[in-house]
Amino acid sequence: MPLRRTTNAAPTGRSVGVAILLACIWCTAVPTATAAIFDSVSPEDAGFWPESLDEVAAYADSIGYAAIVLARDGQVLFEWGDVSSNYQCHSIRKPLMSALYGIYVEKGVIDLDATVGELGIDDVPPKLTPDEKRATVRHLLEANSGVYHDAAAETQEMENARPERGSHEPGEHFYYNNWGFNAAGTIFREVTGEDIFEAFEEEIAGPIGMKDFDDSECEYNYEREDSEHPAYRFRMSATDIARFGVLYQQEGEWSGRRVIPRDWVEESTTTHAVVSADAGVGYGYMWATVERDSKYQTMIGAAGYLHAGLGGHILAVFPDEELVVVARVDTDGDGPHPGERASLKLVNMILGAQVGE
Repeated sequence: MPLRRTTNAAPTGRSVGVAILLACIWCTAVPTATAAIFDSVSPEDAGFWPESLDEVAAYADSIGYAAIVLARDGQVLFEWGDVSSNYQCHSIRKPLMSALYGIYVEKGVIDLDATVGELGIDDVPPKLTPDEKRATVRHLLEANSGVYHDAAAETQEMENARPERGSHEPGEHFYYNNWGFNAAGTIFREVTGEDIFEAFEEEIAGPIGMKDFDDSECEYNYEREDSEHPAYRFRMSATDIARFGVLYQQEGEWSGRRVIPRDWVEESTTTHAVVSADAGVGYGYMWATVERDSKYQTMIGAAGYLHAGLGGHILAVFPDEELVVVARVDTDGDGPHPGERASLKLVNMILGAQVGE
């Protein structure tokens, strides 16, 4: 196993981030099909009012955002702020890990239906019970494993919401579970023999031309008194996360090269666990989802998938509208950090900046 810088420092936390979602887009023009991937296009040609995007930038600046990147059909239509600095990703780490899983599942290296017991996964006392060891890798990605052990990088909100040990069977109940997300990282490393960040560089960052990503800036965060499974902390720029979002919007292909299996893009962004049946919010494989024709789609205007992170980080993909929205926060500083409410308003302003809205 390659050596990697680690830390035992207290975490800054992770955000559940399933409430910052989508709105309907009606545009009058889109980039031409012959444009090179991730080229720039004017806001007008992408169907946005430049003056309205200026208002978005002013609002983002006033509430503490650091960077925004918007792309439509693979073309960058708007950049604001420091788009090249590698900020902490917080919970956006989870879609990054999901993409790696898709690649190694396709290679036949990872079996999603293997149980944690079969893989020899356990934890510090109180150790996993026989019932908990029946949870599969798929359950970990879906956040419905039924394993409610202490975990690294938990926020107080997550800890307060954690069910009692043994209260749910594997696959029965959604809980945004850092134990499962972290254990999925351990499984990836043990089964593939690869370092997470080096694998991401080789399999994804390099092939899609990320400019700022440096795997040596990423680290594992251990809290050994709680769990033997570390959180894997990515650092990435707004531009590079936007490239990742465009990769998903382009169904896993980049400039004619298949990077993530197309079937995995679809499967991982399909609802497998129910977050809110009433609202129509779900969870795929480390992606939050909003069902079509749901109450939440009606409220916000569109269906799609996304992830958010502590402080207000946003990565949202709107497949039907061919739009990727990325907003970043510098949580290394003292703040202020926008948070989820401000993030929702920012997304609404971005979507409302379209011609015809």
